[in-house]
Amino acid sequence: MIPAVTEVLVIGGGNAGLCAAITARQSGARVLLLEKGDRVMRGGNTRHTRNLRVMHNQPLLNLDGSYSEEEYWQDLLQVTGGKTNKTLARLMINHSEELLIWLQKIGVHYQPALSGTLGLNSTNAFFLGGGKALVNTLYRVAERVGVDIIYNADVRDIELSGLNFVAASGTVGDRTFQISANAVVVASGGFQANSKWMKDIWGQASNNFLIRGTPKNTGLPLISLINQGVNTVSDPSQCHAIAIDARGPRFDGGIVTRLDCVCFSIVVNDKGQRFYDEGEDFWPKRYAIWGRLIASQPDQIAYAIFDEKVKNSFMPSIFEPISGKTIAELAKKLDVPATQLEKTVLDFNQSIVQGIYDINQLDSCRTKGLEPPKSHWALPIDTAPYYAYPLKPGITFTYLGLEVDSLARVQFDNEASPNIYAAGEVMAGNILGQGYCAGTGMTIGGVFGRIAGKEAADWRTR
Repeated sequence: MIPAVTEVLVIGGGNAGLCAAITARQSGARVLLLEKGDRVMRGGNTRHTRNLRVMHNQPLLNLDGSYSEEEYWQDLLQVTGGKTNKTLARLMINHSEELLIWLQKIGVHYQPALSGTLGLNSTNAFFLGGGKALVNTLYRVAERVGVDIIYNADVRDIELSGLNFVAASGTVGDRTFQISANAVVVASGGFQANSKWMKDIWGQASNNFLIRGTPKNTGLPLISLINQGVNTVSDPSQCHAIAIDARGPRFDGGIVTRLDCVCFSIVVNDKGQRFYDEGEDFWPKRYAIWGRLIASQPDQIAYAIFDEKVKNSFMPSIFEPISGKTIAELAKKLDVPATQLEKTVLDFNQSIVQGIYDINQLDSCRTKGLEPPKSHWALPIDTAPYYAYPLKPGITFTYLGLEVDSLARVQFDNEASPNIYAAGEVMAGNILGQGYCAGTGMTIGGVFGRIAGKEAADWRTR
């Protein structure tokens, strides 16, 4: 039975929605959560996550050393190019440590810190069992504290009266529903699975995009609110787009199709030509630029080229790399002009300035006189066999979303709604105007989910 009324309605059952629902329920409110997926595929993109980025001034749980507020802020500034709301970004950073501890207290476990070129041992806490384990833990907690949950709930419209939420309507299978509430938390994700919307923005190139996460993120609640005058943030074309294995599925490829090899490779387009500095910075700071870079190449395809000596230096794809005994043989398998690829590799090898190779820092192995350069981790590609991963843009989530304030209230012109809150991907563009820092999406969702849940629960007593 679908209730017609509740106190706090949460739309979306990923990390942000679950944090909001649990917090609202712990604050004393009657809470109903609507999850678009079924019980098996619940959790949206959170199923595919691994970690959250956390500020801390001393070793904390499984995190080494420290990662100060200013370090986090500077990392965020670097990847966004300043396209971030400083107030909301600082709020997220300062609440990240509290989020980490709260998650642990309710039953989330973390694995030992990682090290190496990923450079995450002091910045990112990894969930033991990954995103699926996190999702299952949060749903168990939600059920235990008394959150009502409806699966397969497709919210298609949100009814407003002025700045106020009135009701949400949609379908569960062949049944329709309309649910009113004192307050609503919109945590419905983005629109990367909405093919028409993506094509309107990207044109025909979007036909070659792979969607790393759930096919459920079609953005219908977001569309409904935008059409009713809620303020938006970020450029519609901005998104978390990374290089993933081109052989992955159209949807739900997740983390196993992500490729961490770029900084150890040279990346060429289908003409066999390089087009960007592969060693610009550590992977967690710069990896999210590669989806957009590949999206601008012909047919939205590229290839990471490397050799035997670095094959085991990064986490592999679920698919075996394409291999060749020579560069020419590899080129033939890739359908890339062999002469051009051989020249590209030769030019790269001859431009390398010998330095000290170190995967744990921005090392001194670089190129000189080569355009584009490779700034770090430049080693000659000279040890057969030679390998390649085919790369396509993998869209994780979109940044166009709802403008919010520090209480997670959505904004109309210069006025906040008294009872509409947003958390997670649907408002991430407030902080991520472009680019991405590994783990920041989960931190945004958890921090603003908890804020939204508390504020929505408090609304009933006002």
